[in-house]
Amino acid sequence: QVQLVESGGGLVQAGGSLRLSCASSGRTFSSYAMGWLRQAPGKEREFVAGIIKGGGSTVYADSVKGRFTISRDNAKNTVYLQMNSLKPEDTAVYYCAARWGSTTPRDSEYPYWGQGTQVTVSS
Repeated sequence: QVQLVESGGGLVQAGGSLRLSCASSGRTFSSYAMGWLRQAPGKEREFVAGIIKGGGSTVYADSVKGRFTISRDNAKNTVYLQMNSLKPEDTAVYYCAARWGSTTPRDSEYPYWGQGTQVTVSS
């Protein structure tokens, strides 16, 4: 079992930056692939970025490539999402999620979720 707690969300103007953090409890964080997913009002939850357990490989949704960076610090049991050049369409609740094995864009394949953090980008 792993518990995840996101932080770092807030209100930012278009073009600005935010860094989200997701802290994990337990001693097995380094065994999990991690993902960031988001859900905008009235829309389905969508994959944003993923990182394998060792951190050596990452994957991004096309909509955020070149603007967002996922990273992890296994010594701190934390995964990050650096978001630059934010756009109003990035407004959503952002969730971190964990799973054994490799990353996946399918939210149904993540058994562990945080509570989410709101990101609002004003135009």
